[in-house]
Amino acid sequence: MWEGLDEVDWAGLEHNYGSARDVPDLLRRCARRPADEAEAAADDLLNLLFHQGGWICPAVPPALPFLLRLVAHPDVPCRRTVLDLVAVLAAEAARVPARGKAPGWDAAWERALPGVLALLGDPDPRIRGGAADVITDCRSPGEAVLPALLECWRTEEDLAARLDLVLALGRSALREPAGARAADTLALLRGLLGHPEPQLRLAAVHALAEGDRDLPARHSDLLLEAVRDPSVEVWRHTGSVENGTWAVQHRTVALLPSPASTFVRGLLAGHPDPEHRIGALAQAGELLHTWRSPARELLPDLVDRLDDPVPEVRYRAAALLACLGSSAADRADTIAGVLGDDRARPTRGGETVADAAVWAVARMNDPRCLPGLIERVAGAPSGFATAATIGGDFYHPTLPALHEVLMPLQDHAGALLPAVCDRLGTTTDLRVLRGLTEVLGAWGPAAAPAASHLTGLLEDDRTWAPAATALARIGLEDPVARDLLLPRTGTGDADAELAAWAAWRLGGEPGPALAVLGPAATEDACPNRALRRLADLGPHAAGHADRLLRLTRSADTWTSVRASHALWSVTGDTADAVEPLLAAVRPLAEGTYLPAMLPAVRCLTSMGGAADRAAELLRDVPARDERLRFGGGWHSFVTDESIRAAVDELLAAAS
Repeated sequence: MWEGLDEVDWAGLEHNYGSARDVPDLLRRCARRPADEAEAAADDLLNLLFHQGGWICPAVPPALPFLLRLVAHPDVPCRRTVLDLVAVLAAEAARVPARGKAPGWDAAWERALPGVLALLGDPDPRIRGGAADVITDCRSPGEAVLPALLECWRTEEDLAARLDLVLALGRSALREPAGARAADTLALLRGLLGHPEPQLRLAAVHALAEGDRDLPARHSDLLLEAVRDPSVEVWRHTGSVENGTWAVQHRTVALLPSPASTFVRGLLAGHPDPEHRIGALAQAGELLHTWRSPARELLPDLVDRLDDPVPEVRYRAAALLACLGSSAADRADTIAGVLGDDRARPTRGGETVADAAVWAVARMNDPRCLPGLIERVAGAPSGFATAATIGGDFYHPTLPALHEVLMPLQDHAGALLPAVCDRLGTTTDLRVLRGLTEVLGAWGPAAAPAASHLTGLLEDDRTWAPAATALARIGLEDPVARDLLLPRTGTGDADAELAAWAAWRLGGEPGPALAVLGPAATEDACPNRALRRLADLGPHAAGHADRLLRLTRSADTWTSVRASHALWSVTGDTADAVEPLLAAVRPLAEGTYLPAMLPAVRCLTSMGGAADRAAELLRDVPARDERLRFGGGWHSFVTDESIRAAVDELLAAAS
């Protein structure tokens, strides 16, 4: 098995973590027992040779033959895991451009292909299916692989392996040169559309879809029947869809024209398997995170899931209803019915159904959220995080941080302020304190009763900055707070900028603020925060107009937007400020949303007559069905609502 292994200059080769000198030992450990140590070595190889993909590293071509020898040997305890590594490497090599592949990969793969095809005859059906999965995603042409695949199909009896074979046959028949067996292969696959086994019918649609994009829509009933059938569990034993029901649902929805509302609603219909119901809600989340129109159609099904016997199902339904917010407000009574449901998800965070329900009614600005929020502000255990998070461009059913739930609830500030102020005075967790000060700042003048609590935090070096930010946003004249902040304006760093701006907002003279914010906004390499603060000084900052004008032409969109807003605030002249703002929002008309667009739209709205040009540009935005989103999870819904509300205000302001 190891012939030639020590002849390779492994130390001179590179993998994802540096020198490949450790590869030979890991290869040998894969062949040894106990099995768990062999599996650990295989996992290490996956990390070193593949990691997160993006290239084929130089250590891969010489490692490939030894990987296949491990898979071919029946006594190797981790052979299937090693075969999975071969599969991801072959798939990545098919995706990355030529410059991303180490020299020697193509030749190494050509030499390895006969060994992969030989695995189609392995006694273990998991290896046979895994080999078919490798062939599905590799770049080898149909004429090189179809004969072996068809021969295997003739004798294969294991259903999971047959599903892998169907997918491999479909993909291989389209890779040119496909050879003389391509027509027979496609005929075989079309014949499977009428097969009595529902999963073979499903596999056939997947296999044929790449060559016939309209076929899945024509067979949507077949697809739904197969995905809902108990036999769908067999996919968990394939090489192609090892994650089972959820993965089958996801891959099948992806075949259909978007938005696939009717199909997803079919998934949401009652089903005895909790995994199916959870997966259906995951597909609904992904659909609603991308499109607006399905919300009304799916709403009754989401509400029905609030009665599900499984807490994870109830939680996911409530979380999705929270994401929909005001568009689900007519179901607030039903959602309020689970405000006392303290059953937790099986996750590290332990989020409860009640947490999601509290968030949902809060998103609807419904006062029934207040008792639950007051308890959680006071420190009652909850699944709400203490720090904001954002990640991925996909739907994930996570809760926002508690302060993110509270910030939009300005209408209920009076009821919530006592609990917020009490917690400000008792918490030792700086993350909690920062979150609560963000809430008070977002509430603005409605949080005025909390000002004295914030002023008391200004003398502590650990807490003064968030307290000053909140006080500045509340905007009251406060001589005591101002006098505490003025000494901090001379530090010459970002703290000085914050202190100078906050002191001005609290009734100070403009001079100290201009002395700090002017240079920071017009001379620093990263001026965006200072630009935003300088804009607050309005005409007092007129001496910086020329430098602000230069910054409006910055290649950085955030800088250009902030400088344009500051220039307009300082001069009142829209002539030079409007063009950079229009440039920033122009992609919005095509459905692209970036965070800098929201302040740009709001600034254009404030400019009066300048809003007319922006309105002409953005007039069709409200009719777009795709969500205007940035980030994943609940952020997709909130950013879409925010930018649409801003565009609506702009259109209303236009003459």
